[in-house]
Amino acid sequence: MSSTSKSAWLLLAGMVLVGLNLRPALSSIAPVLSAVREGASLSAAGAGLLTTLPVLCLGLFAPLAPWLARRIGAEQTILAVLLVLMAALLLRPFSGVAGLFLGTVLAGACIGIGNVLLPAIVKREFAHKVGPVTGLYTMALCLGAALAAGATVPVQNLANGDWRPALAFWALPALIAAFAWWPQLRQHREIRASGHVGGLWRDPLAWQVMLYMGSQSSLSYCVFGWLPTILSERGMTPLAAGFMMSLSVLVQLSSALAGPWLATRGRDQRAAIALVLGLTLAGLLGCIYAPIEQVWIWAVVLGLGQGGTFSIALTLIVLRASDAQVAGELSGMAQGGGYTIAALGPFLVGALHEWTHGWHAVALLFVVISLIALLAGLGAGRNLHVRAGGGAH
Repeated sequence: MSSTSKSAWLLLAGMVLVGLNLRPALSSIAPVLSAVREGASLSAAGAGLLTTLPVLCLGLFAPLAPWLARRIGAEQTILAVLLVLMAALLLRPFSGVAGLFLGTVLAGACIGIGNVLLPAIVKREFAHKVGPVTGLYTMALCLGAALAAGATVPVQNLANGDWRPALAFWALPALIAAFAWWPQLRQHREIRASGHVGGLWRDPLAWQVMLYMGSQSSLSYCVFGWLPTILSERGMTPLAAGFMMSLSVLVQLSSALAGPWLATRGRDQRAAIALVLGLTLAGLLGCIYAPIEQVWIWAVVLGLGQGGTFSIALTLIVLRASDAQVAGELSGMAQGGGYTIAALGPFLVGALHEWTHGWHAVALLFVVISLIALLAGLGAGRNLHVRAGGGAH
């Protein structure tokens, strides 16, 4: 194996391990949310804020990523993200209510920055293999989410019912990833382009990419924050409800890998976007309305849809950019603005459920968000590039 191919495989392995750590901080809360509320004496509003805050931080801190990459390098920034994320995950359960929220903010900030940098590295290092590489690290994101959703309650049970070690456990994978990423510091490469990137906020195509990213992410974080509660109120035990969310996220592994491949086979990505959004909406409605013994089928359908919607969203960032620097800036805009929009989803689910004491209004919300995602996706899926000066070509 040549040194070049060896370094490429090391980078891919590092990206996979980084990806594994960009979701557990988010998906580990929902399965133990009742215990966290009781242990930290949180109100319903406080619990809603705890599930919404990290998603909001993904958006608010994402624009820092291109600036940090220019200042200290993308590889160095990712290592810092992993170390701070580890500290945040240890702070969150063991420092009272203030530490719970501060750790959540820090974890969200780290994930937001890491989310932005990975597509720019893909564009820089794997420009001719965008689909497979994007699918690979998106699969790692989904696997991390699934592991945290499914394993947090068993870890809590091993800790005699204490939720704090169950949440702190997810600092260990971050430490492992930091060690695995360390060799990339010796392979520092700048993300450069020939000109200054500006004007994306005046580009309709960039807005469509951002709105698609935000609306499909909103549905994902509604699932992370509320699917176990929906299923528990339908009669499932907390363990079974957590398992269903884990099953749904685990199924995303297949469509996360297949989505970019499917999206890059045709002339553009519009048909693939319509397909995965249809599966997502069908799965969501099935989880709310199908007979409880059939919910596992709809959890699988939901996972197939959401793995594809997310991986295609990341693929669009790379495909709509002309070079690595534009990919980094578009990633910052799409994920910064997108995740800020996405944070409204879990909040609205909680508000509608509290207001109506049921899930019919929430189902209608899912339909509306899916239609917004479809309209934005049909624009973002066209075979065009964003232009720094505003406008597409």
